[in-house]
Amino acid sequence: MRAATSLKVLDGDAAVRAAVGTELGISDWYDITQQRIDEFVAATGDIHCTYFAVSLSNMFLPQIVEVRGFALGVNYGTQAVQVGGRLSAGDRVRATVSLTDVADVPAGIQTTMVIAIERHTSADDSQSCVIESLSRWMNPTAEADKDVAK
Repeated sequence: MRAATSLKVLDGDAAVRAAVGTELGISDWYDITQQRIDEFVAATGDIHCTYFAVSLSNMFLPQIVEVRGFALGVNYGTQAVQVGGRLSAGDRVRATVSLTDVADVPAGIQTTMVIAIERHTSADDSQSCVIESLSRWMNPTAEADKDVAK
């Protein structure tokens, strides 16, 4: 099995664009315990834990990649989400992140990062879910700065 990688830092627009098509890294393993499952169910009401693995993407992503050089970063949502199998107590999960696209948006860029969450159980290894995560990285324009100053 591959080991976790160190935090990948992408500093600025050029570095983000240069990383398109690459794997950014892999997280440490995270143990799924019954307590964590119970806490997820209590917080969400999702008694089948359908979206438990999806919710972990927000924990894994900042362990793998940090984007700098922008005034603001915003989680813009997701595109396709492949949920996969249900997580159970005793499972271990980790994430691999790849940067697949960068698009221009007003005053910044939008990235698509694919977060593949791998599940290791006593029976087998399998992907638990795959999330196409969208983020916007914004720099205010000179016009926007003038409007704020008014």
